[in-house]
Order: sequence, then C-alpha cells, then structure tokens
Amino acid sequence: MSCDVSECENSAAVRLHVPWADTRAVCPAHARALAQQDGVVAEPLDGTEEQWP
Repeated sequence: MSCDVSECENSAAVRLHVPWADTRAVCPAHARALAQQDGVVAEPLDGTEEQWP
C-alpha cells in the first residue's frame, strides 16, 4: 500500500485517524508531521515495523 499523500511514493506504515477528515494511510515521514496536530491518532500498521527509523 502506498502513502495517501499526493506525489509520495513511499509505502504506508501508519493509519492516521483524523477527526475532521478521512482516515489516511501514510508513510512514517508524513505520519511524524501530521500526527502532531491536536486530535489526530496514529496507529502503526501490522507488518511495517522495518519501515520505522
């Protein structure tokens, strides 16, 4: 599965539950930035542990 952020070709490793938008599957780099917003919950996807720094 690829990252839901447009123009990103990395593999998704995190499911972000965003209260004001749809749930998104994103790569670790985008998850770090997006998960810092209030109310966003980051859930690691099973089997993606090797993608984490």
